[in-house]
Amino acid sequence: MSCRFGKGTHKAVNRFRSFAYKVSQNHTRTAWVLKCDIRKFFASINQDTLLAVLDEYIPDKDILTLIANIVGSFHSTRVSVGLPLGNLTSQLFVNIYMNEFDQFMKHRFKAKYYIRYADDFVILSHDRKWLLEVIHPIRDFLWHRLKLQLHPSKVSIGTIAAGIDYLGWVNFTDHRVLRTVTKKRMFRNLAVKKYDENYEAIRNSYIGLISHGNGNKLKRRIFY
Repeated sequence: MSCRFGKGTHKAVNRFRSFAYKVSQNHTRTAWVLKCDIRKFFASINQDTLLAVLDEYIPDKDILTLIANIVGSFHSTRVSVGLPLGNLTSQLFVNIYMNEFDQFMKHRFKAKYYIRYADDFVILSHDRKWLLEVIHPIRDFLWHRLKLQLHPSKVSIGTIAAGIDYLGWVNFTDHRVLRTVTKKRMFRNLAVKKYDENYEAIRNSYIGLISHGNGNKLKRRIFY
């Protein structure tokens, strides 16, 4: 996640591209992608389960008590459930929490081409049947071990050749483009802020964003 140096979204999408090359064997075979995310992720974190996981890594009971007080100071719609969205401690805690799932994917399924960013994760494979088969065990593990549910409308399998919408970009084997909704929002914001004193800074921030993908045409539209 972005709170960890060198582990932001750009790192994740670059890793996706690297995996896409390997799975497709440089465009010589079909590469399939199972894409999932978790329903109401931060609001669904089970605090008791989180503290039990942390207890396995932190021997100092005073630190655990402090963490328990921090975690227990918040709940969403149910007592002992949820973490505050955006808090730095929340981002750190969910990485430890979801490490249980990472280890499950690596050791149970030997998922070599697996990427997770917070609650968004993808698995790449040339075997579509295998990807279909792992969905049910993934759903079971997330619920029984971590009390989390896959988002029912955000589980999909597609080919890299058709483009995979992941972490703000539509990713292909050898390039990526900004998703349509992001482009529309960008040009809408630039139009609204055209006479704002901070317009140049806003424009440059968008230039920085699209520099991470194939965005030469977008750059020309921004400047002209």
